[in-house]
Amino acid sequence: MRIFLDTANIDQIKKGVKLGVVSGVTTNPTLVAKEGHKDYEAVVKEICSIVNGPVSAEVVVNDKEAMLAQARKIATWASNVVVKIPSTADGLEVISQLARENIRVNMTLCFSVNQALLGALAGATYVSPFVGRLDDAGHDGMALVKDIVDVFKQYEYLTTEVLAASIRHPLHCVAAAKAGAHIATIPYKVLLQMTKHPLTDVGIERFLADWESVSENK
Repeated sequence: MRIFLDTANIDQIKKGVKLGVVSGVTTNPTLVAKEGHKDYEAVVKEICSIVNGPVSAEVVVNDKEAMLAQARKIATWASNVVVKIPSTADGLEVISQLARENIRVNMTLCFSVNQALLGALAGATYVSPFVGRLDDAGHDGMALVKDIVDVFKQYEYLTTEVLAASIRHPLHCVAAAKAGAHIATIPYKVLLQMTKHPLTDVGIERFLADWESVSENK
């Protein structure tokens, strides 16, 4: 399973890339605004220059023709841009047209197997089931990820990848990997949490203390 960062924080993206484990980014206007940025295009372009992998940027309109026009524009921002299109009927029509134009799409806000299947058939490169939001609504978000993966595996012609989104904590990452998700997109905080274990800290302290003891007795 690959790891993407779900953020618009440039410093966090640079740090994540330095770790050597981040292979893409997902972002949206909400995340961009949260960081105090006002120029959406400029931020996405900067992220694309930092990450050697897919960077998902979302359309901010709902009308079919407007989505198509904006998606085409976003696709010109960088060679590694992927356009995020919502899981709606109009969205499917836009996805199918973009796929014919060889523009990569991440179908976002996916909350059912039906939506994921339709997105794959329309030609989406990725479908993004929102795990945390489903959990918040009393559903099992990770069960949906597994169901989508299981359905896609049955049909070789479905090449769409499952991108587990709305990840809230490290256990979500473990569950996504077990479910067979191709990608998990996670906040930087969760990435750091994945690196931590108290026994690792204790072990390092013990090794250092033992080495100090040996050095003093030389």
